[in-house]
Amino acid sequence: MNTEKQGPILKNRLSSATTLLALLAGTTSINAFSVSKLNHRGNGISSLRRNEPTLSMVLEKPRTEDLVSIEDELSQAITADGFNNIIGTDGISINQPNERYKAISLQAVDKVAERHPQLIPHLYDVKLAGLVFPFKASPYYVDELIDWECEDVRKDPFYRLVFPTLDMLSDKHRFMLEEAHAKEDPANLLKVVAAIREDLNPHPAGQKTLNAPKNDKLTGVQHKYSETVLVFPAAAQTCHAYCTYCFRWAQFIGDDGLRFAQEANSLFEYLSEHEEVSDILMTGGDPMVMKTKSLAQYLEPLCDPNFLPHIKNLRIGTRSLSFWPQRFTTDKDADEVIDLLRRVREEGGRHIAIMSHLSHKRELSTDKVKAAINRIQKEAFATIRSQSPVMRGINDDAQVWAEKWRTEVNMGIIPYYMFMARDTGAQKYFDVPLVKAQKLYSDALRNCSGLIRTARGPSMSCTPGKVEVTGVEEIMGQKAFILRFLQCRDEGWIGRPFFAKYDPKAVWFDDLEPLEGMQLPWDEQGLPRAVPPTIF
Repeated sequence: MNTEKQGPILKNRLSSATTLLALLAGTTSINAFSVSKLNHRGNGISSLRRNEPTLSMVLEKPRTEDLVSIEDELSQAITADGFNNIIGTDGISINQPNERYKAISLQAVDKVAERHPQLIPHLYDVKLAGLVFPFKASPYYVDELIDWECEDVRKDPFYRLVFPTLDMLSDKHRFMLEEAHAKEDPANLLKVVAAIREDLNPHPAGQKTLNAPKNDKLTGVQHKYSETVLVFPAAAQTCHAYCTYCFRWAQFIGDDGLRFAQEANSLFEYLSEHEEVSDILMTGGDPMVMKTKSLAQYLEPLCDPNFLPHIKNLRIGTRSLSFWPQRFTTDKDADEVIDLLRRVREEGGRHIAIMSHLSHKRELSTDKVKAAINRIQKEAFATIRSQSPVMRGINDDAQVWAEKWRTEVNMGIIPYYMFMARDTGAQKYFDVPLVKAQKLYSDALRNCSGLIRTARGPSMSCTPGKVEVTGVEEIMGQKAFILRFLQCRDEGWIGRPFFAKYDPKAVWFDDLEPLEGMQLPWDEQGLPRAVPPTIF
């Protein structure tokens, strides 16, 4: 380890941790701290000048002469590693790739509580859990989707979707975090937070080890299935808000080693060498946080039908319809992004699919989202497909899914996927057993028309591929899950049903066991076994 480099970084982390302890100690915002002591270093990371405050000094109320303009002092700062989701300015995240909206950071939840007093009893819970899990929300989401008038706001699905809680941690991790916080030792707090995060499996399903091409230029490309390449644009390394259950949460905690980031040119070089690829799936973060001029670096070449003609479909994974539908309507460059999408479709002859993360009917209820959907469909000529995981306390109810799917079809949105909670982060807090999810899926479909039965699931996006639970039946006298691959690292398995012992507690593919005399189609590492000969 290079101690010369680590010294200032550790110093910055300790300073940030001290500030965080102060944040947790009260309900003041960052401009109640002695921010005049912040100094911009050449590397862009803020640190404290000489005579850095002790913890007790930080907890004291500042003198008036110590306060400075947030804009003057922090406009160029980049938050310390590991806490980019916490240090903010007046609710505006200083790491935003653009300024189309004002993100609510963890530091700004006190201001949310001023508008919505129902949050006040839960501030400590949110702030302490927010040291481990990234937090960000949008004013649109907080003010228009959360039901602040319900009897217990913690049970509102939209509150649960963005506000972290200590209940998301195991008893062991919760004790570790609360103990470290109580000791008021910033260095130890950082170590404990890092240890907890590492225990939460930050990169599931071989994202870093199995999916990425062995090419130093392709730091933000995954090629798990032959026909589809995932790309993580360099300017899309954040979202308008963060889901508490996000399986890519590790990308938002300030550790560059856990991020994916891809520039356009090297992506196109790779695609030119792989004519088997027909689909580009842009993901992140969220590609729709990018300004149109940044998005155009990836999309403008696709307006030429002679450029990479084997690329037929462009998918954009986004939650902007839920978190910031204004991206398509009133943002300064909303017209430009609609026109860019239209040109890829009309001039480039590519199919455009907005892969929208929609968990609940309520997300489709506001005038703002209806206007955004209307523009995407009628001006950009893009298709919207919906997908979501089934999550306990958010949408683990057949009626919720049936109402969501009916509303989507009525609005011209195609139901696409029901996913299972991935084996990362707060999975144990949100997971739904496979058997319950399959029953929920079947019950929802029974009450819907055939137009809705495009939805597939419940599906596990796991190491070997996308595994769908199609039902529970008795096989050779044994109760068993019937499963199939919707996608697989080995395409030979697609369309081949297989079986696993029935387990009412199973929530993920590695909980499954083979029926007597059979094998599961993956080995101990989760990689597909050789495909057996067909019987026809």
